[in-house]
Amino acid sequence: MNIKEILDAVQAFEIQSAHDLESFRIQFLGSKGQIKDLYGALKNVPNEDKKSVGQQINQLRQIAEDKFASFKLTFSDKNSDEDQLDLTRPSSDTLIGSHHPLSLVRKEIIEIFNRIGYVVSEGPEIEDDWHNFSALNFPPEHPARDMQDTFFVEKGENEMALRTHTSSVQVRVMENSTPPIRTISPGRVYRNEAISARAHCFFHQIEGLYIDKNVSFADLKQTLMFFAKELFGEKATIRLRPSYFPFTEPSAEVDVSCTLCNAKGCNVCKYSGWLEILGCGMVDPNVLEACGIDSNVYSGFAFGMGVERIAQLKYRVTDLRLYSENDLRFLKQFTPGN
Repeated sequence: MNIKEILDAVQAFEIQSAHDLESFRIQFLGSKGQIKDLYGALKNVPNEDKKSVGQQINQLRQIAEDKFASFKLTFSDKNSDEDQLDLTRPSSDTLIGSHHPLSLVRKEIIEIFNRIGYVVSEGPEIEDDWHNFSALNFPPEHPARDMQDTFFVEKGENEMALRTHTSSVQVRVMENSTPPIRTISPGRVYRNEAISARAHCFFHQIEGLYIDKNVSFADLKQTLMFFAKELFGEKATIRLRPSYFPFTEPSAEVDVSCTLCNAKGCNVCKYSGWLEILGCGMVDPNVLEACGIDSNVYSGFAFGMGVERIAQLKYRVTDLRLYSENDLRFLKQFTPGN
């Protein structure tokens, strides 16, 4: 029995892997290991030396066990890390979120008008009578002031309502700016209407305004033609139909050639070859004067479109309610790559 030789062997044993660790355990601490053999040979030691030799064997076993435990912890941590990160394992698909279709269309429209010098203006969603109606040439008896169309927050002398259009933002811009003015006003608006596949009590608009000297209806038409071709493609054409809005004169509705059938006629365009996309007109002189702009010096045009309407035409969505129901089956269709 040579306890010192076994101690030297325990201390000299190099452990560099889990396999080495297991070999160390078998050689020194196993049921047939060298330290177990020392305990078996203790019976041959003279009685007066058994206590001293037994203590030496116990110390040897403790040293071997400590060494085994320290390396076991090391390789246990390594194995744990390897289990968590297996570099040879095929990667799983990364889930990519999607933008809301209205956000996609809104961003695209803003970028188109940014390219021709329009800046974005925003304003409050709760408006007073002046900015929402009176400054825009709405007479007191106009039906838009009726409860059936407007959500009133406060009636009476300090009448407040949820804005019915983003034209209220344009009033604020005209009141606080000096021409030339070239701005678009995106935002959410509210109408007291029954919710259906074709209508909702809130929706999104983008309205544009350009005021300068010698602005003509021809400038308006050219701007809208540029917009239609940028959004719907180079083959897109527009037509203007006479209409009426309190804040513009003359006024027009704008149709774009149906991109689904190349203006040949289909069920989407009701076989007319045209799709209505926005309203427009020359800013009424009364509106300019109400906002402190001299109508004898300046003229301008305005236009407005519903973002939901444009998104319907672009993505062929037939039910307005889908935009606000947060149905993941619907929203996932707008994930990049789909």
